[in-house]
Amino acid sequence: MEFAPSVVREHDRTAPDPSATETATFGLGCFWGPDGRFGALEGVVRTRVGYAGGTRTDPSYHALGDHTEVFQVDFDPGRTSYRALAERALDAHDPNRRVPKTQYQNVLFAATADQRETLATLLGERGLEADAVGTRIERLDRFHLAEDYHQKHSLRGTPGLQSVFEELGYDDAELRESPAAAVLNGAAAGHDVGGDLGAALDRRVEPR
Repeated sequence: MEFAPSVVREHDRTAPDPSATETATFGLGCFWGPDGRFGALEGVVRTRVGYAGGTRTDPSYHALGDHTEVFQVDFDPGRTSYRALAERALDAHDPNRRVPKTQYQNVLFAATADQRETLATLLGERGLEADAVGTRIERLDRFHLAEDYHQKHSLRGTPGLQSVFEELGYDDAELRESPAAAVLNGAAAGHDVGGDLGAALDRRVEPR
């Protein structure tokens, strides 16, 4: 998979500013998969993976404590919604089943009163109650970033993609927060992507 750095640069330059986006946080097993899957969705601007839901103050992959692997998506509320993303998260697993290992449990986090109300409405529409399902429904207290090597995992393992960001001089934090990286990580994971990046992928633009 080959790509032109100029397309990445322009996509990131014109993406919505973080102040214009809202954030959703979910846990759906190993965070690599949903990071790519949600990053390919229309209206999702940025993604990142990390740990949440536990009591350890400084969790890491090898010292996770009672935290769960989770992912965050920053989305443009003019193009998608927390409800739409939460519906996808619910559809991606069986909410009546509790995964035994805390690290990989399914969790729907609510960071605001509106998000809590949305989750209650969604569960009610499906005949479910928050305290009677296997999926954990929790208030988001804090999100801890995962290590750099976990961020954009599929992109990092795809020849011709990570090298584009290296050529542009992106450091690990810039790669993690890059809107283009979110989309291309989804493409590298095998998901269809649209827009300017999808068109450029279809053309197999040579790096320059």
